[in-house]
Amino acid sequence: MVATSINPLNIDLSSIRAEIRALQPQIVQWRRKLHQYPELGFKEQLTAQFISQKLQEWGIEHQTEIAHTGIVAIIRSHKVGKVLAIRADMDALPIQEQNEVDYCSKHDGVMHACGHDGHTAIALATACYLAQHRDEFTGTVKIIFQPAEESPGGAKPMIAAGVLSNPDVDAIIGLHLWNNLPLGTVGVREGALMAAVECFRARILGKGGHGAMPHQTVDSIVVAAQIVSALQTVVARNIDPIESAVVTVGEFHAGTALNIIADTAQLNGTVRYFHPKFAGFIQQRIEQIIAGICSSYGAKYDLEYWQLYPPVINNKDIAQLVREQAMNVVETPVGIVPECQTMGGEDMSFFLQEVPGCYFFLGSANITKNLAYPHHHPRFDFDEMALMIGVEIFVRCVEKFSPQ
Repeated sequence: MVATSINPLNIDLSSIRAEIRALQPQIVQWRRKLHQYPELGFKEQLTAQFISQKLQEWGIEHQTEIAHTGIVAIIRSHKVGKVLAIRADMDALPIQEQNEVDYCSKHDGVMHACGHDGHTAIALATACYLAQHRDEFTGTVKIIFQPAEESPGGAKPMIAAGVLSNPDVDAIIGLHLWNNLPLGTVGVREGALMAAVECFRARILGKGGHGAMPHQTVDSIVVAAQIVSALQTVVARNIDPIESAVVTVGEFHAGTALNIIADTAQLNGTVRYFHPKFAGFIQQRIEQIIAGICSSYGAKYDLEYWQLYPPVINNKDIAQLVREQAMNVVETPVGIVPECQTMGGEDMSFFLQEVPGCYFFLGSANITKNLAYPHHHPRFDFDEMALMIGVEIFVRCVEKFSPQ
């Protein structure tokens, strides 16, 4: 689904309660302040200070310095009930911003190019609203401000630090502002939403020599080129066509001169898939292919393979909760995109392995305002009306999760 394929602004502002609409200018202000001072993973000190300051102003109980810069806020209603967590990531990317806006990044080479500033602002506004309306929901809400989603991953250390306990979390939700969908839409589905992320580095060890005397060598470039081609058969011939997977070689480094046969070549790549059953399988096939081709040419290899994030898999019941509440905010059926998936990865997946939950996409592109650049682009930005839509959906989920 691309942002230009659906009419943006499929939203009736009357579906957003007056107090959240009134909060919108402050949400925008918070988001723009965060956008001006972006910070990389585990270095979000200014961001954490800003969040903590706001929580203190609103009298919200919270703990800081979890997994370095993470924060957990706890908002208790006046009625005993279940515990729902809301997760928002805080970190930025090592990108030089090219937007010409008055809230452009003031940190050279660092930019909020994926919407995490918006995620944080939405979570802050949700906390602000819930703290003032404790009689309107039951149970407890934990709001998790997580560092380092982009790299190297802050979810696992936050979980290890106990953010899902004391009190124990019954379910978790989170959103991602999504410029692949237009403003006024929500992408939500049960099952796999985002892919597992795995990476590999393969060094092919041949025997170098003179470009005019190839018979005296083992050409690492020829071997590596065969490997690149053969790796495409992992998906094409080893994965059920009904399933989805990706094997991409994104880097190929070899050679020092045009008349020298390189003795080594370096291949770096990524693997993506939705179904957990492929964990380990694609890694095994990649090594088998590399080993077989190297053996046939008389070369050797070193392979480094590691797993970053498992797939993001939504719980059926919590996805239904989010879908039902989103349908009350955006126009249906156009506003709900049920089969929205991406091979992008997210460490929200680690939370979803621990407790049932739902991660969903909140449409944020508006081509009429030139706000449709893709994520991680130096001119990425989004329609800030999405901020109050996100708050409204979160609040409705809280109110319905543990009904009075």
